[in-house]
Amino acid sequence: MLLQIEHDTYYRFEAPQRYTIQTLRFTPKNDPVQQIMRWGIRANSNGFMPQFEDSFGNITHTLALDRPHEDVRITVSGEVLTRDTGGVFGFGTEILPIAVYLRETDLTVADPEMIEFAEQLRGGARGAELTEIDLMHRLSDAIADKVAYQIGQTHSETAASEAFAKEQGVCQDHAHIFVACARRLGVPARYVSGYMWHDPHSGDGEAAHAWAEAYIPDLGWVGFDPSNRQCPTEAYVRMAVGLDYRGAAPILGLRHGGGGEEMEVKVRIAQARAVNQS
Repeated sequence: MLLQIEHDTYYRFEAPQRYTIQTLRFTPKNDPVQQIMRWGIRANSNGFMPQFEDSFGNITHTLALDRPHEDVRITVSGEVLTRDTGGVFGFGTEILPIAVYLRETDLTVADPEMIEFAEQLRGGARGAELTEIDLMHRLSDAIADKVAYQIGQTHSETAASEAFAKEQGVCQDHAHIFVACARRLGVPARYVSGYMWHDPHSGDGEAAHAWAEAYIPDLGWVGFDPSNRQCPTEAYVRMAVGLDYRGAAPILGLRHGGGGEEMEVKVRIAQARAVNQS
């Protein structure tokens, strides 16, 4: 599937800022499930934006503005050719040892209730022991049943345990809960940020998306999306991975200058039509 993506992020500040620095993970990579046909990232302010690869292998830009400014606009656009692999990303090229993805973070600590929830999933049907892949499917479905998708109940810094206790959250919370529980079950897991295309007739809105991946020895990384009760398909575009949201967030930064800010985000994802040339 050929997907066109446009993502515009606009910050307006109450007072002029003396300095702003932002880490941007807005650039996808060629990998086993997608091919980047074209991609561009730009900022309207007079800043420099060097590119590097972080410790998780994400293409990352650092936007630094050291002159007074009242707003910042970051725009990305491009086309990505995706393929459906049944959710299997595979092995890829790992920079870090797989065992790193067993490490808890502030956002993915499993509290006693979550640990009990995860451990109860180990029992297989009719007493048979589940394989790891079956266990991860069961975990994803159980999270979807337990935690209702509800906008406005959590925020970007909500920990997995808090969303689990509320039994409400969004895709970020589902991914954090999955990652936290998988790690407690001894399965390496990571957070994935990206996009998901929705059929225009489905009534779903357009926005950035998040899901999780678990490492299965015979398959490599396999994606799970509890929010949509499925594994990633060709409708998904992977942007970045990390131990949690902070490691894969599209934008993280700080500024010096005081005052409040307003942020406006517009995302457009469309299925492109291939053009045949004779």
